[in-house]
Amino acid sequence: MPRRTFLATAAAAGTFAALKPSTALADSNSVLEIGLIGCGGRGGWIADLFVQTGKYRLVACADYFQDRIDVVGDKFKIETARRYAGLSGYRRLLESKLDAVVIETPPYFHPEQAAAAVDAGKHVFLAKPIAVDVPGCLSIGESGRRATAKKLVFLVDFQTRANELYREALRRVRQGDMGRVVLVEAHYPWSSGGRDLPPASMEERLRRWYHVKELSGDFIVEQAIHALDVATWIIDADPVRALGLGGRKLRPQGSIWDHFSVNYLFANEVPLSFTCIQTIPEMKDEIVARAYGSEGYIYTDYFGSVWIRGNEPFTGGSTGNLYTTGAQTNIHEFHQFITQGKYDNPTVAPSVRSNLTAVLGREAGYQGGELTMAELMRENGKLELDFRGLKS
Repeated sequence: MPRRTFLATAAAAGTFAALKPSTALADSNSVLEIGLIGCGGRGGWIADLFVQTGKYRLVACADYFQDRIDVVGDKFKIETARRYAGLSGYRRLLESKLDAVVIETPPYFHPEQAAAAVDAGKHVFLAKPIAVDVPGCLSIGESGRRATAKKLVFLVDFQTRANELYREALRRVRQGDMGRVVLVEAHYPWSSGGRDLPPASMEERLRRWYHVKELSGDFIVEQAIHALDVATWIIDADPVRALGLGGRKLRPQGSIWDHFSVNYLFANEVPLSFTCIQTIPEMKDEIVARAYGSEGYIYTDYFGSVWIRGNEPFTGGSTGNLYTTGAQTNIHEFHQFITQGKYDNPTVAPSVRSNLTAVLGREAGYQGGELTMAELMRENGKLELDFRGLKS
């Protein structure tokens, strides 16, 4: 049975119909019981950050692969009965008693798993990117709205948005310290990513999902979105169109692309010049976005510093180890929002915006020309995979 048919059948059977949404806890020191969906490298890493706070207890985990499940399960002493394998293992996890889920699976699965978690009345901590295509982005937007209506927290884990330097700099941009935004640049050179042959079998594709377009969204969506997220945060508008180029000159045939060059135009007539490339030896890794305004300019680097120069300067400072500290802040605020009953879920809408911007750039690049956001939304193209033959 195709995976989507299986999920539709399960939903129709009313698996979650009797479950009620979690409610806010009055005690800010309450220990929340969480389940991890996705036990790969980042899943195990971020689970450790959750547990280290002393405010979470990892009680269940799910992944397609039993070996990955057992690595996490053994480390965190999860009962064998609460370790769920297979494509639908996450649904069995959601049927169990817990407060929240942490979703760290390939981005292809995020929309369905997040929607199911909200249906099951669980708070959701979701890795970026939220989706790989337009329907997935729209689904996450709807899940965020339903979470708010059901008094659930839904947080998307972008580290830059959790950093105080980024937050303060963007607050100043919003209040006009930089004047009117005129031009924005962003780039994402990344030395790693690999030039290996693409995986052949379906199970191997799940293990090495990054190199599978349908599962990762290609690297402009899966990784380079970090730079686009900051750029769209600064511009605070939707892109109108994109002129894209790029290709696969370093990676083998059948793999994802290795470079993109996209020129965007946004609704307020602000141009964004964006480039990203991977797998160049000894290349310095950067996640940079900078914008020029009528009264000054802002510079942001995930691995460096954040500041504003001009008539109203902001000294800023070093971002430090943002990969870890950003996640830690989001984990702290996730607990805070749940225990304080803060359900406005402000990370969802900007995540949808930046994810759609990345998808627009990818599709414009694939076409080697211009594509408007209106055309992208009208086409509503979905990336699909055939999961027949895999264990459910």
